[in-house]
Amino acid sequence: MNATTPPYILHHSSCYGLKPLLDTSVHALVTDPPYGISFQNHEWDKALPQREIWQDAWRVLKPGGFGLVFSAVRLMHRLMVDLEDSGFLIKDVLFWAYLNGMPKSRDIALDIDKTLGVESTAIGEYNYVQGYKKGGADNYYAASRKTKYETASDIGKRYKGAGLGLKPAYEPIILVQKPIDKGLTVAENIIEHGTGALNLEQTRIPYPEDEGKVGHNPHPNGRVSANILRTDDFEDGYDKFFVVPKVRQQADKFNHHPTIKPVELMQHLVKLVSFEQQTVLDPFMGSGSTGVACVQLQRQFIGFEVEDSYFEICEKRIQQSLHAATQSLF
Repeated sequence: MNATTPPYILHHSSCYGLKPLLDTSVHALVTDPPYGISFQNHEWDKALPQREIWQDAWRVLKPGGFGLVFSAVRLMHRLMVDLEDSGFLIKDVLFWAYLNGMPKSRDIALDIDKTLGVESTAIGEYNYVQGYKKGGADNYYAASRKTKYETASDIGKRYKGAGLGLKPAYEPIILVQKPIDKGLTVAENIIEHGTGALNLEQTRIPYPEDEGKVGHNPHPNGRVSANILRTDDFEDGYDKFFVVPKVRQQADKFNHHPTIKPVELMQHLVKLVSFEQQTVLDPFMGSGSTGVACVQLQRQFIGFEVEDSYFEICEKRIQQSLHAATQSLF
């Protein structure tokens, strides 16, 4: 692409087939597909993507190209089978860990009351918050007053507070690779296609200012990135991991996508599986965090999004990011 051509191509269409893309034309895959867990009852999350898209992705990736695919714990195993059956090698699973996950549960004692025909006791009200801005519970995006109940039946009291699941504290990100060309070494594959190795140098974790360099042969730029990515500083004394803020609010008020991924997280992932001027594909680009990261990191980006409103959000975010990156050069 020349200086007048945007470093991205956005397709407002289904990703299945990836018809505009030629075979072995993409260096890396970074995507956050539907998890198949009916998140907030969204229709697009009712099922996992069809295996066809991973076969399509395998076709357009260069030999040795890596992919990072977000998933959910409950159906990760099925997604991994689809990826593997499409020709990918499963290389690792990264864990994006955070402290502020939303429990997918409820107080089963109240269900017991309902089943027994016993009226639960109203004990007050509370604000049900779907999203909030930094600064506390006073800054609500969407809140409604709800009645707080307490179980009234004897059996319910025994099971008060019992629920159906643990609070989630991580999301898995599956690291896959298309095999290198037959007969080539990794070095030869990199020379031929520019793919076959992770970009560990650009994703090193810097040493804290008060910490001495560790290891028998410490690298001046820090540790090699681990397969745990943390949102919060856990104060646990472990070796340092990549720490990235989780999206608690829409920095852009127009962005109402329900599963926004932090741009800083996507920057780390894009850097890990690609190098400058290479092309990154996201078949499920949603609100465009992968594309924003690519523009900021001097990667070419190709994205697909079928939903009208999400495509508009993505297009606006990437254009704003490109404008900001262009202005910084002057």
